[in-house]
Amino acid sequence: MTLLVTGGAGFIGTNLVRRRRAHAPDEPVVVLDALTYAGCADNVAGLPGVTLVVGDVGDRALVDRVLRDHGVRAVVHLAAETHVDRSIAGPDAFLRTNVLGTATLLSAARAAGVARFVHMSTDEVYGELAPDAAPWREDAPLAPRSPYAASKAAADHLVGAWRETHGYAAMIVRCTNNYGPYQSPEKLIPLCISRALHNEPLPVYGDGRQVRTWLHVDDCCDALERVLDAGDPGAVYHVAGPDEVPNLAVVRAILAAAGRPESLIAHVTDRPGHDRRYALDASKIARELGVTPRRRLVDALPETVAWYVAHAAWREAALARLSAG
Repeated sequence: MTLLVTGGAGFIGTNLVRRRRAHAPDEPVVVLDALTYAGCADNVAGLPGVTLVVGDVGDRALVDRVLRDHGVRAVVHLAAETHVDRSIAGPDAFLRTNVLGTATLLSAARAAGVARFVHMSTDEVYGELAPDAAPWREDAPLAPRSPYAASKAAADHLVGAWRETHGYAAMIVRCTNNYGPYQSPEKLIPLCISRALHNEPLPVYGDGRQVRTWLHVDDCCDALERVLDAGDPGAVYHVAGPDEVPNLAVVRAILAAAGRPESLIAHVTDRPGHDRRYALDASKIARELGVTPRRRLVDALPETVAWYVAHAAWREAALARLSAG
């Protein structure tokens, strides 16, 4: 079985591809990635059994050719524009990639007879959760509040529409905030690590008390593999980390791990419509597929800081791509 990973040269994609090669070394993997600022060809270069195709997931002719020429029988769809601030400043790219790209891939995969299709989504499709409310279950209504979240909710609805209209039973994985190696420095944790290592101010939106549930990318990839291999066709699964923590506490922990003072924290004007809290009930995937997160923030965050310290060349190249993009 050949696996196609869209966005496979990005953060979660890189970790998934490397993990899949270790767990299924006889399974060819094709990475389709547009190599925007968030992707890096070197992340997957030289991996045995991995073919990188540079291109847009919304290019139907290209997607058809990749599926046909490589005999793809399973897809993990990770290609997406993901940064909320960028979606506020310029939503068009999010609509093209997240919505039209997903529709293109669904149509092509169905036509090609791809048997297993996993679509990656986010907890942000549900909107804002009250401070004392129970975590969302998979049947909670979608109520996105940012252009990014709206584009991902639209993609989720397309997956559901293909299921109901065409009987194409693609699966959806909605996860909480990921962190770990190979993440673009536009995101909170690698951004703060990079700035701390340069002794630069660490920007914190508003009071920094926005609460997120943190999931190490290893645990995310474990869940994606389990859903790919054994998930119920057409099902939705939540994947949630074990640590629900305010952003400000995360930033302070980064500074402590990097040996930098808290005086580097710089509170800045909050972004428009900034959701205060997200949280997911992940009991379904634990019950049905035996998936439970193993990595705790208290141990894995210092390890993540150490990874970025040890991979200074990668970090600086990622910053340069971010500045150019």
